[in-house]
Amino acid sequence: MLQVRYFAGARTAAGGVREESVKASSLDELTATLSERHGEQLAVVLKAASYLVDGLACHDRQAALTAGATVDVLPPFAGG
Repeated sequence: MLQVRYFAGARTAAGGVREESVKASSLDELTATLSERHGEQLAVVLKAASYLVDGLACHDRQAALTAGATVDVLPPFAGG
């Protein structure tokens, strides 16, 4: 299981959920599972989001995720 934490607009799109446990072996699998669980609004956010896995940026959506990892979902932020 992974711990998924939502920030800003991702939290809103997930229905206000701050954190949840999800079983997935890659970011692709994770985003598919989360989209099914929370619907189209979150699916749109997940396509544009950045991800941190145990605090490190992860750009490879097919990379293996280790059980017990924490995945932060960071939607695009406005401003600079």
